[in-house]
Amino acid sequence: MTRVLVAGLGDTGVLCAGALASRSMRRRGLSVTGVSPTTGLVSGQELGLRLTRPDSWSRDYRIPYRSFRRLDRVDVVHGRLTSADLLARTVSVVGADGVARELGYDVLVVATGVANGFWRSDAVRDDAAVATDLADRHARLAAAGSVAVVGGGAAAVGAAYNLAVRWPGKQVDLYFPGERGLPQHHGRTWAGVRRRLEAAGVALHPGHRAVLPGSDEPCPGPVTWSTGQAPAQADLVLWAVGRVRPHTGWLPASVLDEHGFVRTGSDLRVPGVEGVFAIGDVAATDPLRSTARNFQHTVLAANVAAYLEGRPLREISLPGRRWGSVLGPQRTGLEVFNPAGRPFRIPRVVVDRALQPWVVKRGIYGGVRR
Repeated sequence: MTRVLVAGLGDTGVLCAGALASRSMRRRGLSVTGVSPTTGLVSGQELGLRLTRPDSWSRDYRIPYRSFRRLDRVDVVHGRLTSADLLARTVSVVGADGVARELGYDVLVVATGVANGFWRSDAVRDDAAVATDLADRHARLAAAGSVAVVGGGAAAVGAAYNLAVRWPGKQVDLYFPGERGLPQHHGRTWAGVRRRLEAAGVALHPGHRAVLPGSDEPCPGPVTWSTGQAPAQADLVLWAVGRVRPHTGWLPASVLDEHGFVRTGSDLRVPGVEGVFAIGDVAATDPLRSTARNFQHTVLAANVAAYLEGRPLREISLPGRRWGSVLGPQRTGLEVFNPAGRPFRIPRVVVDRALQPWVVKRGIYGGVRR
């Protein structure tokens, strides 16, 4: 029996495990195991919707693993990875009960993701703990009369917009260090999003680089600036500054780059070690970590099969800019920006009746049970 172990079952890991399990149906003797600190998918996408409308967010972005049809053939282990012996091809996992166990593999897929703010964690939690956390954060934001959102990336911009739309009477300020937000997107994308932010009442403050606190947890103001401006007051400060920390403490330093990401070749293999692949935000493939998107899980699954069969592996092809939705689904629909920064809108009825149930849940995920 050839054993494939997927470390991490977040957005990318679920897709990889599902694609590998589909191949296991065609390849006899292939088993797939996934390790996750949660009992279901807790997506890192759409922070704004998650904070302002957690019930709506949970419908599409918090899904029990048993609901994914492609994971029916995947053995899901609930626990936290603590170490790996890449020569012996084993990993150690501490379960929710505190008991450690060792799992062997023939192929290891590292998809453990990153911490990128308070909403991405590798803490061991069950579904009840996740639900409580969502409700508590929503309640804190709802009670705040003013919110300062610090950061210029898509998470910060989307959060500021959704806060202003959800609570029109709330003072929402967006602070970012550059001349414009969304620096990894095309300039046209920022121009279009800026108009929407201003129309929603978000106050924009370019050129503000914050003195960062020790934690990314939301907290009361003030916010102080290394760029010389007066401190900013707010009832609650939402930190979305892109302080990325890869979840790789369980891996040996020999496979990591100087920033702690997994060194990865253009075929998603980890150089210098047999049978190890990496994908998603944890993989040092390109500055944008683009294998977390752009359907690269299909390349990963094909390359694992090719590796096992001794065939040549494919190389990934990645865009030079971020693209896609920035503000998330709204009552009027979903606005998506292409790599050239040009938007197109998908009406809400299409999002609810076609995009999510058919394109995403059935087409991309391979079927999600109610």
